[in-house]
Amino acid sequence: MHKDATRGRTEVSDHDQLLVIVDPVARRSDGESVRIAKDVLSARAEAKICLPDSPEEFTRALARRGSRHPVVLGDDRALLRTVTLLHRERELAEGALSLVPIGPPDALEIAHTLGVPRSTPAAARAVLDGVVRRLDLLVDDSDGVVLGDLLIPGVSAVRALGGPTTSVWGTCRSLVRTLVRPAPTALAVRTHRLRVEADGVLLADVDTPVEGVSVRSVAGTAEVTVHPSDAPARHETARTLTVSGPDFRYRADGRVTGPVRRRTWTARAGAWGLMLPRDPAQELRTAT
Repeated sequence: MHKDATRGRTEVSDHDQLLVIVDPVARRSDGESVRIAKDVLSARAEAKICLPDSPEEFTRALARRGSRHPVVLGDDRALLRTVTLLHRERELAEGALSLVPIGPPDALEIAHTLGVPRSTPAAARAVLDGVVRRLDLLVDDSDGVVLGDLLIPGVSAVRALGGPTTSVWGTCRSLVRTLVRPAPTALAVRTHRLRVEADGVLLADVDTPVEGVSVRSVAGTAEVTVHPSDAPARHETARTLTVSGPDFRYRADGRVTGPVRRRTWTARAGAWGLMLPRDPAQELRTAT
């Protein structure tokens, strides 16, 4: 890695050594994209290719990277696994990592939101020609990390905020109920009794039911939105968010965790580095 004097950001040079970790799911689902990515990377850098067959082997390969720049070939889960491991090793602040996204579109939503190119060749070129962007992170008190959105509680919050939770059979049953009895005046939404504190400021308490809480990192802080059941949404920005109450689950980066009775998240500005294109607009034009 070396410094770009005009930008002040670290970048990969042709002489750098790469540790290319191919996630097992990517290898099984799209071997052709894996081959393309390996060819592009190996053509301009010394690349050590690792083909782990399990999460444990993935962890060991990353831990033995030495001075090599880690490059993950995989989906959002592989990226989240890598960031989590580096966070727990307390090595996120130094260096950076790269991702070549491989997988179906719904498994790459976080990667694309962060600015990783959609096409395999463009993402591989960004590993070699891009620059490191420092990105924010939400870290909880159990050493978990959140790269994208956080919803509290998990499944019910998705329903309250308009997410898809109804199956085909559920739709049919709803139609039958509508035909045989008058329609309700409003959709019933499950509420929750949670205590929500942002930087010590009370946003909701257990005596005021809420439909859910949504959180994301914005400009180094946590942007918190509380959705009361009978009042307009309340917005707040904070460094720390603490939620407590009866057993609840939460959905972080699409994964449901819990139940827990208390959890605190802390926003960390520029906590980790991801190699991204110098000119995202140019990459978009190339991809299209």
